Amino acid sequence: MSYTALYRKWRPPVFDDVKGQDPIVSALRNQINTGRIGHAYLFCGTRGTGKTSVAKIFARAVNCENPVNGNPCNSCPSCLAVNQGNSVNVMEIDAASNNGVDNIREIRDEVRYAPTEGRYKVYIIDEVHMLSTGAFNALLKTLEEPPAHVIFILATTEVHKIPITVLSRCQRYDFRRISADVIAARLGELTAGEGVEIEERALRYISRKADGSLRDSISLLDQCIAFHYGELLTYDKVLNVLGAAGYDLFGGLLEAALDGRTADCIGLIDEIVMQGRELGQLVSDFIWYLRNIMLLKASDLDADTLEVSEEELLELGRMSRKISEDTLLRYIRVFSELSGKIRFASDKRVLLEMAFIKLIRPETELNLDSVLNRLELLEKKLEQGYVLSGTSALPSSFSDSGIHITSHGPQTAGGEGSALLAGQTQETGDERQGNPAAETQEKAISIPSDQMGRYKLLQKNWGKILSALTSRSAKIALQRSEIEPDSTGSGFCIVFLEEKYYAIGARAPYLAGIKAAAQQITGVEAEFRFVLNEDGVRNRYISDEQLQSVFHGVEIEEE
Repeated sequence: MSYTALYRKWRPPVFDDVKGQDPIVSALRNQINTGRIGHAYLFCGTRGTGKTSVAKIFARAVNCENPVNGNPCNSCPSCLAVNQGNSVNVMEIDAASNNGVDNIREIRDEVRYAPTEGRYKVYIIDEVHMLSTGAFNALLKTLEEPPAHVIFILATTEVHKIPITVLSRCQRYDFRRISADVIAARLGELTAGEGVEIEERALRYISRKADGSLRDSISLLDQCIAFHYGELLTYDKVLNVLGAAGYDLFGGLLEAALDGRTADCIGLIDEIVMQGRELGQLVSDFIWYLRNIMLLKASDLDADTLEVSEEELLELGRMSRKISEDTLLRYIRVFSELSGKIRFASDKRVLLEMAFIKLIRPETELNLDSVLNRLELLEKKLEQGYVLSGTSALPSSFSDSGIHITSHGPQTAGGEGSALLAGQTQETGDERQGNPAAETQEKAISIPSDQMGRYKLLQKNWGKILSALTSRSAKIALQRSEIEPDSTGSGFCIVFLEEKYYAIGARAPYLAGIKAAAQQITGVEAEFRFVLNEDGVRNRYISDEQLQSVFHGVEIEEE
């Protein structure tokens, strides 16, 4: 006897064996039990979720001579005829190859005749969205007023292509993706029935890789069994058969990218290619790996929620502590863009290598998240005591963007070097004379004495407040800002003199951290807002009492 594929051999024979579609099964079973059977059904959903299987079970159940709780008995002559493909009452039609008007006219002519045995004629039209416009129009009248003995079951994976006139004449049932837990449980039953030994970790991986399709998971399992028939199916064997990569490899690639080790990344890619792994699948799996790290950083999720093993969860936790959120989002963006290109590329390896070079060298991109990543890398170098003279040690893009840093290594606390490492710039007298922008105008503004006291306290501890922030990008951008009293109220303004730092640092999520740090360090509780000083006029603040005694001959603006 010829071999039967596992997904056909293990097709559910009754409603009780249908997995992951409980609401739909309950509704159809109740219709059979109560006799409230409709004339047209539309089963829609992604591939491998049970549309055709449920349609065949329903077709047997409506004509079954001995139904049990809505399930077909699968032993009466009617059920046996359907299972053997000999029934004249159940017709399966592939709309992909029978999509013309003439094919539908034949059906329209046949439905006029009552079934020779049983109560209903059932027409299962698979991939119904492939019908032509003329064929849909020919089907409309029959769907609207069919004979009492006819049932249409339309199945499709692309419901948006079905005309609304057809949709309105059918009972619609949306088959949802099946969870990895349900798929894993079904695969466990299958392997036990087939006498196949498989590791739990391998079973879980196949369940995740199927992406909600039970049929795909069974096909993948069938493929793995064929490669290692009679052997224990381990996690590593499954990865080798499916051309996939594990979390160890992903962790190595990510660490090499974060550390700037281009040669190691290229070496790992070469190893992957020599192993014959599919690069498109590698990109998809790596995006999923980064997604899990992102979710783990955003919230305290467990292994079951992330659909990973405990060992993989520990690896994700370790990597989440090494990468910032801004960098992680940029990595996901780069690989999401790659995922759309690599599918149709003639040389996928080159695109993959280019993507990792983009990760390692953010200066090759001009996106805002790339700029933030470059600032983060620069701050790491400064913290490690790199000697930067002018812009010679920086990528050319830093110099082109107008960012100039001068440092002579770490200095003692409070010295010139520490000020530079804190992100402050210094200009000599000659530089100020040659720089018109350095000659700024000043304007004196009087404020209430109590606000003046809080302002002085915040101004004195502004550096400590910024150091308490968790985001490196925020620290670098905000170190180019100043704290000033808010003229519109009792709060304070965070003023930027340059638009490029305002674009990076003026982000709403940073305000909560600044407010909390200010209250903790100075005891001042106030609201803050970001402001861009576009006119270049610098404000000098004095209290009401000092207004007349301190400034003479300076234009004074009272609030």
